[in-house]
Amino acid sequence: MLDRLPARVSIVEVSPRDGLQNEAAPIDTDGKLRLVNALVQSGLTRIELTSFVAPRWVPQLADAEEVARRALRREGVVFSALCPNSRGLERAIAAGLDEVAVFLSSSETHNKRNTNKSIKTSLETFAEVIEMALGERMRVRAYISTVWGCPYEGETDPGRALEIARELLGLGCYQVSLGDTIGVGTPLQTRRICELFLQHVPAEQLALHLHDTRGTALANALIGLELGVTTFDASVAGLGGCPYAPGAAGNLATEDLVYMLHGMGIETGVDLDQLIEAGRIAETVVGRRLPGKVHQAGPNRPRNSA
Repeated sequence: MLDRLPARVSIVEVSPRDGLQNEAAPIDTDGKLRLVNALVQSGLTRIELTSFVAPRWVPQLADAEEVARRALRREGVVFSALCPNSRGLERAIAAGLDEVAVFLSSSETHNKRNTNKSIKTSLETFAEVIEMALGERMRVRAYISTVWGCPYEGETDPGRALEIARELLGLGCYQVSLGDTIGVGTPLQTRRICELFLQHVPAEQLALHLHDTRGTALANALIGLELGVTTFDASVAGLGGCPYAPGAAGNLATEDLVYMLHGMGIETGVDLDQLIEAGRIAETVVGRRLPGKVHQAGPNRPRNSA
């Protein structure tokens, strides 16, 4: 399978949103912008800035408009944000974004905890949001959480996630990102899930959003690569977690993913040294050590002997 790897992979950087949303201590807007600007400088071209949710639900992202307005703009860089409803979309439009994302879970309990809605109601809400966004010439991406497992219900049925994905694509989403929200996935499970989806959905319409709670995110990403998936969500230095998924640790670290891909001859358009610097900035912003392996060890380069 390794002789059929893609020549290039697209990375969706989610640290400004998924990475920061779970931080307990408030992060000031200037710190968020320092992180976003460093990510842009590294060559990342798809960056999820924030979430236009009610501040009472995610206080850490209450400054969504200001972050979107002040973020460093560069040709070819697409900024996006989560929008749970039409009000969130209106805020995103006013902030000048070109892309938004909708989100729901494949398990009813997590969806209720995360959105305060049933899956059916979420899909009805998103039908309106997607139609409005497309009418504004915005692109819409979708996230489906808990595809590998739910913190409340345990093992989930990937067939149910596939039904949701096909409905979202039918509504006009250009891509669906499948989430291992609590990081329980193993490579064989990932193979089965990806093979199921790829029977019904073109590879370019799929992405993987892998959390590294149990250290398997990179292995699961490799399985996706072998099967033809070419879009992966990641978070610099492994920053992240989910406030509505107990036990969910950080995302797949962007540096770890880029290091592996470059070592396999796969292009990303990302400068690894600049990305590592962005990870250092992320640490100063959150005020703690972050878990990414390449972030901690650095790139593999010879050292001068004594």
